[in-house]
Amino acid sequence: MTTVLVLNGPNLGRLGSREPDVYGSGNLADLRALLESDAPDGVTIDLRQTNDEAELIGWLYEAVDSGWPVILNPAAFTHYSYALRDAAALVSRAGLPLVEVHITNPHTRETFRHTSVISAVATGVIAGFGFDSYRLALTAVTRTG
Repeated sequence: MTTVLVLNGPNLGRLGSREPDVYGSGNLADLRALLESDAPDGVTIDLRQTNDEAELIGWLYEAVDSGWPVILNPAAFTHYSYALRDAAALVSRAGLPLVEVHITNPHTRETFRHTSVISAVATGVIAGFGFDSYRLALTAVTRTG
């Protein structure tokens, strides 16, 4: 394994300025630096963010075609995007790890956030630990043995 694809959905490009009391003060550049410093030797972090559902789906196809594990924060798409769910299922069906992450714990927030259409096809779900949710997911997808 040489690349871990870290995908972020809508509005996460505004991390650091968007509701810092909820999401923290770190931005995507901070997240990238944190993950790159935690990545085992030989592992490259490819961190991406989009507000476009179709682009996110295309990146999941790329993961399947390239054999890359995925750390996915689907953001608002978590709760209703069956198209994204189906693309995430392709990753799992290809035998690749796909860890769903959330900065906050969706179950402590508004009721509509309690349902994830992604969780059932993910290898695992990590939520509520801020950027450490991503760090835990990185450990999970790069662990050997």
